Amino acid sequence: MGQQNSETLILAPGDPGVLASLRVEEPGVRLVSITQSIPDARIDGTVWCFVRWLLPEQSGLEMCRMLRDSATINAPHITMLLDSDDDDAKRRALSAGADDYLVGPATAPRILQRLKLYRSNAKRYAPPANGYVFGDLLIDPEGFQARFRGKRINLAPGEFRLLSHFAENADRVLTRRELIELASKDGRVIDERTVDVWVGRLRRALKGHGVPDPLRTVRSVGYVFDRVG
Repeated sequence: MGQQNSETLILAPGDPGVLASLRVEEPGVRLVSITQSIPDARIDGTVWCFVRWLLPEQSGLEMCRMLRDSATINAPHITMLLDSDDDDAKRRALSAGADDYLVGPATAPRILQRLKLYRSNAKRYAPPANGYVFGDLLIDPEGFQARFRGKRINLAPGEFRLLSHFAENADRVLTRRELIELASKDGRVIDERTVDVWVGRLRRALKGHGVPDPLRTVRSVGYVFDRVG
C-alpha cells in the first residue's frame, strides 16, 4: 500500500543532523533517507529528492537515473547536490534526469530554501484544467499561452493555434490538407507550401525557448506531434 502523504522528501544519503532539523521545520513532510536502493513501497503525492554527487556505494548519477525510472515514485523532482561549480557536472546531472542542482553543502536551511522555491513554482505553473502538458511544455488554449519550464513562449496567433491543434491531436498524423483547413478558418486561403512555412516558424519559436522539437515530418503526408514526458 502506497504512502498517502502529500509530500515526501528523499535525501540520498540523509545526514542525521539535517534530518533532525527538517523534522522540526517540516513536520508534515515524510522524510526518507536512502543510500543504495529505491523504496519498494509506492510513494504517492509530491516527491522532492536531493541526491549527492557521490554516494557510499554508487554515483549520484546512477541514483538519479534509478529515481527517474522508478515504478514506485511518480515524477519525482530531483536536485543533484554538487561539490563544486563544475559545468560538466551540471550537464551530466541534467542529462541523467535531474531537474535542478545545488552547489555546496546540503544544509537544512538550504534545502528548505529550495523547497520553498519549488513549491512556489509548482503552484504558479500548475496545469490548467483544460490544458495540455507534455513534460515541461504546458499549452493552455483558453489562456492563449504556452510555457516551457514555467517561462512563457512568445508565439504569433497562427503559430499558437497550430500548436494547440497539434497538442489536441498528439501522436496522430495531421495531413497538410487538414492543417490548411485549420489555418484557413480566419478567412485566408493558403497552400501546402504555406503550411510548411508555418510549421517551420513554430519549430523555430519552440527551439528558441529551449523546447525539444516535438514535431515529426511524415514525408508526402504531413506532421505528427509526438507525445513526450
